[in-house]
Amino acid sequence: MDELIGRLAVKAGMDEAVAEIAIGIILDFLRNEGPPEKAQALIDRIPGAEAAIATSSNSGGLVRLMGGGLMALGTKLMALGLGMSQIQNVAREIFSFGREKIGAKQMGAIITGTPGLSQFA
Repeated sequence: MDELIGRLAVKAGMDEAVAEIAIGIILDFLRNEGPPEKAQALIDRIPGAEAAIATSSNSGGLVRLMGGGLMALGTKLMALGLGMSQIQNVAREIFSFGREKIGAKQMGAIITGTPGLSQFA
């Protein structure tokens, strides 16, 4: 997790604490909106991912009332202070990291199996 947090902090220009929450939000989104078994395989390959998901869930508040889907994901990430270009950079970096951890085919299946996500790949 530390490696991914560091990569996001540099490439997306954000604080490491924000990067960890953003990772948790996106991984939770993938688990809930994408193919659950494949998303869980990714989560299982990232040490500290479950803790990041738990941390991101605890930072919620009003955003939890937004429901699910891509719009809710964007709202949660924007609530962290991220702009659209940062959100795209975060998504691309997480997908790149995912390809390294579970392979391009598995990560591709997560991306194509999650509605609306391919525009960020």
